[in-house]
Amino acid sequence: MSPLEGLRVVDVSTLFAGPMAAMHLGDMGADVVKVEHPRRPDPARGHGPAKDGQNLWWKTLGRNKHTVAIDLHTAGGRGAFLRLARTADVVIENFRPGTLERWGLDYAALSAQNPGLVLARVTGFGQIGPYRNRPGFGTLAEAMSGFASSTGEPDGPPTLPPFGLADGVASLATAYAVMVALHARDRDPDGRGQELDVAIIEPILAMLGPQITRWDQLGTVQPRTGNRSVNNAPRNTYCTKDGSWVAVSTSAQSIAERVVALVGRPELADEPWFASGAGRAGHADLLDDVVGAWIARRSRAEVIAAFDAAEAAVAPVYDPADIVADPQFNALGTIHRIKDPELGDLAMQGPLFRMSRDAATIAFTGRAHGADTDDVLTGLGYTAAELAALRADGSIG
Repeated sequence: MSPLEGLRVVDVSTLFAGPMAAMHLGDMGADVVKVEHPRRPDPARGHGPAKDGQNLWWKTLGRNKHTVAIDLHTAGGRGAFLRLARTADVVIENFRPGTLERWGLDYAALSAQNPGLVLARVTGFGQIGPYRNRPGFGTLAEAMSGFASSTGEPDGPPTLPPFGLADGVASLATAYAVMVALHARDRDPDGRGQELDVAIIEPILAMLGPQITRWDQLGTVQPRTGNRSVNNAPRNTYCTKDGSWVAVSTSAQSIAERVVALVGRPELADEPWFASGAGRAGHADLLDDVVGAWIARRSRAEVIAAFDAAEAAVAPVYDPADIVADPQFNALGTIHRIKDPELGDLAMQGPLFRMSRDAATIAFTGRAHGADTDDVLTGLGYTAAELAALRADGSIG
């Protein structure tokens, strides 16, 4: 049995943070129903590369989700959504604050039909405050959280990630919040659910360590250091003889000592400044020169083998071809190959973790817009005539 089998999640969110949270829950066996507007599907379906007219990001983001097309602006669509929410444990939405209220689909209305429902509301800035009605995307969260200001080269501009980092972090926070709320519901004598307010600006801020406490107590901020760290050295990426790159980390004192011994400079470990990570970080130029020169004279395979033998910490800087071929990822089963009806054998990253008894699974890839509308609504009790009427007035697609 899948861990979340029997749990129904209605995903009425778009783009990334909300839909990715629903994807994580679906990986664990939840029955996820993706609700999209009949004429304006989730913009994620057009994000990034495509093959043969099939969006590749959607194949992953939409996996394990049954798709229905319902227009929440219409009376018929709202009625269908209410009936669907009545069967759900969780609804995930990311409309601007006040939108569900305007449609008569706020938590008061939903919980009146289903007192145990958990409503996860994912927005850029949260449900309260002066920015609540602003459009919110992960890029803005990466900027406002302090991530961008601390990322990049010392003499360069603040740097944004080339992917949806803040959305991804928020998706994990949302999935965690949902499970906390479900546990609280199970402990509540009346089995009551609740609303969850997830602001995308907050989870990534929580991941950035003690920057707020540092500013509060010391009045200082973390500077941009490129690939270096202010907490230890050597810590950087280095180019090998064959043009590949490797990353070295020495967060532990013993690892730092092994690295300088490996590269032929064991005497550096006797320097007073070498005894702490901060001291080594203050001599990063010297350590980078020593380690970088040693690595530059060897191939990537030679560097990895030597570091492994010395029990020092190193990793190759991978691209997707490397990831798919790597024996550790293969041992973990990280990459799943799923049969897709349009594209055939399709590789994608799998669920986030393994369990000793229960199994996560990817049952199917992202499905076509509205592919399951009739099946899902029929399961809610709609007759063929009622579906035809809803389709005729544009309430469903």
